[in-house]
Amino acid sequence: WKVSPYVRVAAKSTFTRADIKGPGRIQQIWMTPTGNFRRSILRFYWDGETEPSIECPVGDFFACGWGKYAQINSLAVCVNPGSAFNCYWPMPFRKRARVTLENLDDKEMTVYYQINYELAAVPRDTAYFHAQFRRESPLKQKGTYTILDGVTGRGHYVGTYLAWEVHSPGWWGEGEIKFFMDGDKEFPTIAGTGTEDYFCGSYNFDTKGPDGKNRYTVFSTPYSGLAQVLPPEKVYEVGQRFGLYRWHLTDPVRFE
Repeated sequence: WKVSPYVRVAAKSTFTRADIKGPGRIQQIWMTPTGNFRRSILRFYWDGETEPSIECPVGDFFACGWGKYAQINSLAVCVNPGSAFNCYWPMPFRKRARVTLENLDDKEMTVYYQINYELAAVPRDTAYFHAQFRRESPLKQKGTYTILDGVTGRGHYVGTYLAWEVHSPGWWGEGEIKFFMDGDKEFPTIAGTGTEDYFCGSYNFDTKGPDGKNRYTVFSTPYSGLAQVLPPEKVYEVGQRFGLYRWHLTDPVRFE
């Protein structure tokens, strides 16, 4: 009988959650961490890497920014009551997979987790999974935030999670999501029509409530969602926070 299969990760320490000899593929991850989601850092190392291919806070990796639980009903990531984080991104490795969790907080954290994987040959042209986290507050360059940069090699972009805090009143979603690829300079290969459009919504994510007033409407679907509106009863207010995700599963953005 397992009784209560958890581990305690001391403050300012790193715990190794998995060290697997390959070849194989991580197929699913379940975990339910306590503590500060932004100050709990996941790292994945493939095939003896010294620098991780994945380095991201737990909350943001599972599309739950701001240290708050949000239910996520997507194909790649599911977050279920209460605070059960699930990941279905396929993560192949050829020699070794090592997964760590660092607790940057001043308090001890408790983690329940399970990592399910298969051991099997990995085709030569199979790509590795990568993810990174970056943050600016406030924006370093007015009007422009770079979601991802510095990626070289051949691959495809599979998804975005964006935790967004507004610092001015009014509608914030007219920004264009742009993909500069393979030598693009002034003009990107892909230029979107608006932030809410990129996350597969429209018209400010607004719907009218019973009182006749417009409100942001949270939604979570297999490929996209506005899962967090904090606080939920406000509209167009300074300091509001949002959590949005968009997975490019059927429409990967490929680059050479």
